[in-house]
Amino acid sequence: MNPLTNPFSPGAGNQPPELAGRDELLRKVEVLLARVKAGRSEQSMFMVGLRGVGKTVLLNRVREMAESQGYQALLIEAHESKPLPLLLLPPLRQTLFALDRMQNVSQKVKRGLRVLRSFIGAVKVKVGEAEFGLDIDPETGSADSGDLEADLAELFVAVGEAAADRGTAVAIIVDELQYMTEVEMSALIMAIHKVSQRSLPLVLIGAGLPQLVGLAGKSKSYAERLFTYPEVGALTLQDSSSALQGPVVSQGVTYTPEALAEVFRVTQGYPYFLQEWGYQSWNLARQSPIDLALIQQTTVASTARLDQSFFRVRFDRLTPREKDYLSALAELGTGNQRSGGVAERLGVKVQTIAPLRSSLIKKGMIYSPAHGDTAFTVPLFDQFMLRTMPDGPRKAGS
Repeated sequence: MNPLTNPFSPGAGNQPPELAGRDELLRKVEVLLARVKAGRSEQSMFMVGLRGVGKTVLLNRVREMAESQGYQALLIEAHESKPLPLLLLPPLRQTLFALDRMQNVSQKVKRGLRVLRSFIGAVKVKVGEAEFGLDIDPETGSADSGDLEADLAELFVAVGEAAADRGTAVAIIVDELQYMTEVEMSALIMAIHKVSQRSLPLVLIGAGLPQLVGLAGKSKSYAERLFTYPEVGALTLQDSSSALQGPVVSQGVTYTPEALAEVFRVTQGYPYFLQEWGYQSWNLARQSPIDLALIQQTTVASTARLDQSFFRVRFDRLTPREKDYLSALAELGTGNQRSGGVAERLGVKVQTIAPLRSSLIKKGMIYSPAHGDTAFTVPLFDQFMLRTMPDGPRKAGS
């Protein structure tokens, strides 16, 4: 096939040619956005799922949906080393300026800008060496206490009031939420709580790894009542087949049923891998239909490319002992494993490797599906570890 017309797009957050299997979730988002904009109280949303299930793709679609409904939508990505205020301030500043440029003067918008200025002064935010500021007097006594939980709530309320005064709404969309600290998550939840109590047109829609649910609950006990937590998982065989067949049929290309079944088997229905297998199978194919033999060649090519990029970039961030931990976890097999089993493989006590486990959770490599259990956040990473470290982990003292 001509690689120039290859419809598949493997990559971080790349929009697939067909967003299969997510219609029900997107319908819920559409209702959420419509209700909030109409001034009706509704739970905000945190999507949870493993790597490679398309959470970032969904958040980009959410932004498009919000903008189509007349929202001021801002999309940010949480970072391990970047504090929440530094992430929020530039887009909130831009949002308030956009509201300020609308027809007629709005005192609510002007106040929102002053509260933002107060918040900036309280957190002493800097971008590089230059202070991030506004050429406007602060709203003294509002969002300037230095307490992130109290100040962020006042800022969100001010932004929500400004949006309501302009007859619009604001959608704050946050990716990689699991990287937030407990203090930051607590402040974010408190802010949404205050906004929700006043039925202001501001909504928070975010996504993160499975540990996000525990982080939110630990930060605020009432988080479960403020948010819904839809799970974004692997696709079914039918949806996987649609993700592959849908984009190519317009070019007169088909996959045989055996080929589709094999792709589903080796990718386990994870959207990122489906795009990779679709991309490679298109480039390798000489004619239609794409059959089982061609998919077997595709698996070799796709696995090699994933090992060199998708898996390797994560592996290279690890310390030697972290690699040993993941090697031991992979040797135990697929699915959830007991922490005691990992410790036994490494020849140490469970308490000894607790810091390693915590570090790997913080890096987003593993999570705890249940107390004492451990699992990979990256699908198929266990197989990569077995290929990369065939001799297994180093034992204690070696």
